[in-house]
Amino acid sequence: MMIAQADSTIAAYAPVLVLVATALFMTIVIQILGHGVGPRRKGAVKHAPYESGMPLFSDAQRRFNVRFYIVAVLFLLFDIEVVFLWPWAVLYRASAAAGEPVAELGGMVVGAGYLLVGGTLFLLILLVGFIYEWRKGVFRWE
Repeated sequence: MMIAQADSTIAAYAPVLVLVATALFMTIVIQILGHGVGPRRKGAVKHAPYESGMPLFSDAQRRFNVRFYIVAVLFLLFDIEVVFLWPWAVLYRASAAAGEPVAELGGMVVGAGYLLVGGTLFLLILLVGFIYEWRKGVFRWE
């Protein structure tokens, strides 16, 4: 009985193993072909640092204005907001359309009203953060 279960488990993972083996084989073959067939050019220009097609004009460790980082963090914040709101909206729509509870959390039945209150609180917290950032002048580019 135990051997039959092990065989079925291996059979279930066989396509994944074949895919991994194929990917490894193709990677090795492409690397070997690239080194064996590819051109070999050497020189000062070939060994010079290269960044996006532009020659280096200053030190890579220069300081950036903190606004760039703030904008990046704000983008991540509101991007993650959408990631959390999408499943909430789908679940809320299903609950509101069905008119009955969707799930049970720790003995508490979760319906459309509970989901609406939770989503509203989430958006209010984000709105407070947005207003705080606005008053701090994060969105002013002078």
